[in-house]
Amino acid sequence: MSGTSLDGIDAVLVDFGRMDIAGHFHLPYPESLRAKLIELHAPGHDEINRAALISSELAVLYAESVAGLLMQAKISRKAINAIGCHGQTVRHRPELGYSIQLGNAPLLAELTEITVASDFRSRDIAAGGQGAPLVPAFHAAMFRDPSVHRAILNIGGIANLTDLPIGEQVTGFDCGPGNMLMDAWIRQHRGKPYDENGEWASQGRIIPELLESLLNDDYFRLPPPKSTGRDRFNLEWLKKHLEGDEDPADIQATLLNLTAASIAIAIETHCSGAQEVYLCGGGARNPALRKTLEGSLPIYTTDRLGMPAEQVEAAAFAWLARQAMQRLTGNLPEVTGAKGGRILGAIHPA
Repeated sequence: MSGTSLDGIDAVLVDFGRMDIAGHFHLPYPESLRAKLIELHAPGHDEINRAALISSELAVLYAESVAGLLMQAKISRKAINAIGCHGQTVRHRPELGYSIQLGNAPLLAELTEITVASDFRSRDIAAGGQGAPLVPAFHAAMFRDPSVHRAILNIGGIANLTDLPIGEQVTGFDCGPGNMLMDAWIRQHRGKPYDENGEWASQGRIIPELLESLLNDDYFRLPPPKSTGRDRFNLEWLKKHLEGDEDPADIQATLLNLTAASIAIAIETHCSGAQEVYLCGGGARNPALRKTLEGSLPIYTTDRLGMPAEQVEAAAFAWLARQAMQRLTGNLPEVTGAKGGRILGAIHPA
């Protein structure tokens, strides 16, 4: 998995026979690649050629992460049934009928000599869905409890929420920005990839007028099914709401509270009756964000359910690969808005 945060690749080795994660390997993105990916999020010169070259560059890095994972786990590639590769999203426009993830899956299959399942979003979009979020189906398979109403909150670049009520329909959607705006702001002003433990945000004060203006975006009022990404929430979007004389730390504090407030509104509106909330994704390790989120509901990380928070999303795409290989549906139509359950993913045999 390489997500909206553009920090790097998380690879996990999942044994579905034992329902066990047997290994985890993280490969950071080179800064040069991250910069090229950021540029591709906006229209520019020679896009098709640049996208093709970056796809191959990503495939090489994906192959390196697979090799690192297998070496760490001391397991042969011959023991692997398939690689589930999400690819790197550079455009997500389901309203126009497409979502683009780069990665050159055929090259990845050649480099690793392992079957690759990829392109998980396109079939759901073809069936009238958003193509996202796809992780709620995995959350339901792994974390649903017959006696406890749970909500699973994934805070990556974008935050998405899964509601797991007792004996009722699973629902889920993208709440809005997760870490993405905070990461971009601290990178611009302090040259750091992210705000570790929310320390910089903790030094600032919330700007109430700015927070209100940001929360006024139409996206937050849209009913599910809905999904979003860097196409909508980015630094240019943020700058349209700024006066220009705000203290940068105060803006960081406000962005942290934007993430927390949009999540809180989503839980209150769409997860009525939830008894527990479990966090996963990079944001689960941000104590300042977690403290802001804590209210009347108990909040834990998925570590408590046996799956470390930073491994959940990569494990979800291993599960989607397994679904594809077994010709089983991978989407939840009530989450994505697709016309029905669909087998997701294109398979590239070894």
